[in-house]
Amino acid sequence: MNPKIRVIGAGLAGTEAAVQAANMGVSVELYEMKPKKYTPAHHTAGFAELVCSNSFRSSQLSNAVGVLKKELSMLNSLFMEAAYKTEVPAGCALAVDRERFSAYITDKIRSHPLITVVEEEVVSIPSDGINVIATGPLTADGLAGEISSLLGGEQLHFFDAAAPIVDFATVNTDIAFFASRYGKGNGDDYLNCPMTREQYDAFYEALTSAEEAPLKAFDSASQKELTVFEGCMPIEVMARRGRDTLRFGPMKPVGLPLPQTGEDAYATVQLRRENRDGTMYNIVGFQTHLTFAEQRRVFRMIPGLENAEFFRYGVMHRNTYINSPGLLSPDYSVKERPNLYFAGQMTGVEGYVESAASGFVAGVSAARRALGLDTLLFPRETVIGAMACYVSEGPTHGSFQPMNANFGILPQLDTKIKGGKKARNEAFAVRSEGVLADFLNELKKGVQG
Repeated sequence: MNPKIRVIGAGLAGTEAAVQAANMGVSVELYEMKPKKYTPAHHTAGFAELVCSNSFRSSQLSNAVGVLKKELSMLNSLFMEAAYKTEVPAGCALAVDRERFSAYITDKIRSHPLITVVEEEVVSIPSDGINVIATGPLTADGLAGEISSLLGGEQLHFFDAAAPIVDFATVNTDIAFFASRYGKGNGDDYLNCPMTREQYDAFYEALTSAEEAPLKAFDSASQKELTVFEGCMPIEVMARRGRDTLRFGPMKPVGLPLPQTGEDAYATVQLRRENRDGTMYNIVGFQTHLTFAEQRRVFRMIPGLENAEFFRYGVMHRNTYINSPGLLSPDYSVKERPNLYFAGQMTGVEGYVESAASGFVAGVSAARRALGLDTLLFPRETVIGAMACYVSEGPTHGSFQPMNANFGILPQLDTKIKGGKKARNEAFAVRSEGVLADFLNELKKGVQG
């Protein structure tokens, strides 16, 4: 009998899980409700749609997410393959043309001989077979209710926000200038809008007093207990923490000297290329849920954007995740029901790369179970393995919250590293690569694909 699994949801985690299982010789039924039904945050029929930023963050190995990307590349991740095929300039970060990225993954999935796509909404957890649920942070109410009942744990939620996208043709390049911070990357990967102190003060007052959009209907039940994830905080919420908060955050001017004087501006707004043709730019760090009219008014106060037209305004939506520690194992399976796996942001990993990584682990683990192979846990010394352990065990202190990749969840190094934080982090990367290379040999044993 041919080994088989189901994967529910064709986002970043679901597509990664599906293709990794199929590459191991396991037949996969991939269920996706689009294009018949959309969540409030999704707009296209393609798989692996990016609903927030088009950036996958740093590629440097002194950064944990950079190490995670290296690990996924070593593992032949579809996510990383698609990212490099559709990359757009972004300095030391990895950013993609979101439409080409989604199209690339969609094509790979639909053309895989062992993957059958079923365009159908799944409203209940299948009771038979091996299943991976990767329906994302906007899981439909019926399935979300079943998940909550099954796990017996409280459904948690927070709110996520996306940044506006600007028509490059409407940017005033007599004011805005091309440069990368400290000349990194190609040296001109970002479009920068400098501000004087007077301009910043006026912008700050307008931003902190602007009207916010009401939460959408699907968020109304949660309106009284609004929680915003720190890693994707709306710009207006961040600004209210203090007048200079933005100047030390997304509007930091250092390393971006003005072409005319060679000195830093008082504050600088950066825009990052959204597509390969350079016709669209997103305002970096400007996730928001101001009303569309207020976004148009306030963001046009940014020098260089006074006549800006917006391809997309910023939006805010609910992200739901389960209280995973104690419920999930480090292979993302349910402890009380080991034939059922979860993957993606609903497990409590936060970020595009982290979601794909969880899908990789869940897909490989589910495929190994279908093939009758022993479970192999990804090593804690790798970022992909440490994330799985964090999800299953939770923090040492405090409540469980969504977590980006970071070196704090890795086991400490055996020896003290000289040269400061950067050298220490790079030592984590070297250790990860060596451990993962050994693990790959074990992973390949007994696999059909």
